[in-house]
Amino acid sequence: MVVQERLEITAPGRGTVEITDQVQRIVTSSGIKTGLCHVFIHHTSASLMLCENADPAVRHDLETYLSRLVPDGDPLFTHRQEGADDMAAHVRTVLTHSELNLPVTDGRCALGTWQGVYVWEHRFSGQRRRVTVTVYGEQA
Repeated sequence: MVVQERLEITAPGRGTVEITDQVQRIVTSSGIKTGLCHVFIHHTSASLMLCENADPAVRHDLETYLSRLVPDGDPLFTHRQEGADDMAAHVRTVLTHSELNLPVTDGRCALGTWQGVYVWEHRFSGQRRRVTVTVYGEQA
């Protein structure tokens, strides 16, 4: 069996938005007990992240590190149509993940104790992001 739903996520600007509960809701309502949950973001300037969900300092430190690795407005970049964060956002997306595969066990994503699913927005300004969640597997 396959179930697919689309999420519309509002990202207020650069940073992370947790979507774990929304993904879990889709998996639970699918009726699938054992299988896989595929999460895909439809954008080239935002990504997905499976990350620590207990201490927000972890996500802050990841953002700080990525800002050092891929600085906004780097003179190396020629693609600047939408501002200093334009090409940096695309590079960040290529270096991170546009999709995640999560195991489904007993009708839920089998996440670790401190794991959460996040949209990682790489643009300065707020954005609406589309995420497709597809659940594959067997019902009980």
